[in-house]
Amino acid sequence: MIDSGFETKSVRMELLLLVSFQAPPADVDRIMEAVIAITPLGMGNYDSNAFQSAGGIERYRPLEGAAAGAETVLRERPGTVEVSFELPDDQRLAERVVEAIHQAHSYQEPVIRIQPLLASRTKGLDDRSNPNRWWNTTGDWKKAAASIKEDA
Repeated sequence: MIDSGFETKSVRMELLLLVSFQAPPADVDRIMEAVIAITPLGMGNYDSNAFQSAGGIERYRPLEGAAAGAETVLRERPGTVEVSFELPDDQRLAERVVEAIHQAHSYQEPVIRIQPLLASRTKGLDDRSNPNRWWNTTGDWKKAAASIKEDA
C-alpha cells in the first residue's frame, strides 16, 4: 500500500480522509450545509465538492433501546443515498464534521465512515488544448442541459 503522497507531471496525490454517510435524500442538503459551515470542501478552484450516489435500499431492524422500539421484522428503506467528500488528514476537523453530520441527521444511529486515501489534485497546468477536456468536446454539461430545456 502506498503510504505517502506522490506527484506526476500533472497531478499531486495527497493523503486525505474520505468521509461518507448514508441518509434519506431529504436529509442531505441539511447535513451538507452543516458540513460546509465547518469546512468549504475545497478542491483547487472549486468548493462544496461532494458525491451523492443514486438511491439504494437500507436494511435494518430496530432492537431494544432503539427510538422506534424493538421490532421483529426487518425494515427496508428505499431511496437511501450515500454522500462522500474529502477532508485534509486532520483529526480535529474530522471530529467536528462527524459531530455536525450526527446533529443534522434524522437517524438515531447515522452511518458515518472515514477512510484514509490518496486523492488527486491537479497542478493547474495549462491544458486548454487537451482534446479530452470538456471544454474541447461537449462544452459545459450544465449549460448544455439548460439549452435542451429551453428548446423543449
